[in-house]
Parts: sequence; structure tokens; C-alpha cells
Amino acid sequence: MNHAELLKSVEAPVNENIPELSPGDAVAVHLLIKEGDRERVQVFKGTVLYVRGSNNDASFTVRRTASNGIGVERTFMTRSPRIQKVVVERHTKVRRARLYFLRERTGKSARLKQRF
Repeated sequence: MNHAELLKSVEAPVNENIPELSPGDAVAVHLLIKEGDRERVQVFKGTVLYVRGSNNDASFTVRRTASNGIGVERTFMTRSPRIQKVVVERHTKVRRARLYFLRERTGKSARLKQRF
């Protein structure tokens, strides 16, 4: 077995429920959460800060503002079977690949222009 076949054998299957994401997209990630012996779907809504990697180790980070203006960032593995679906609510126009500047901003200065 050569190197390429070996990598292919340990690769996770592609999650069909995740669309093409780009930085600045407002998304709702529906995630399967296990609490004790029961499972439920939890929705994490926010802005995609960045998308990184390809193939097996690809991931994307979503930032949302929780109560009292506290920012919460969460990184999701793109091929995770725990992700039920990702709904892109709106695409926005951004000029960079990593939107770290949004961490310092709150309120109106954190808005992004919608892309049509």
C-alpha cells in the first residue's frame, strides 16, 4: 500500500450538510450535543472569522456575541459527523481572509456590508 492509499484509508467522509463557506458569512451551525444519555441539536449563530485547511483537517471558526457583550468563538471541524447542517444566512463583502479585527469591535463598528 503506497502513501496516497494509506492517507485515503484514514480520511473522514465529507459532510454533505456543510456548504462552501467564506470569511464574513453569517451562519447558523446546527450541532448534535450529547447530554447524559440523550442527544439534542444546539444552534450556534455567528460570523465566520476564517476557514482553514483542506481535506481531513479542515476547520472553520465562528464568532458570536453572547450575553453582556462577551464574544464567544468556536472552531468546528469541517468533516465532523456531529454537525447536522450549516445554514448560511447572509454573505458579506470582506477584503481579507482572516477577520481577527472583529474581536476588538462591538456594536455598529462590527457590522459587515452584505454581498449580493
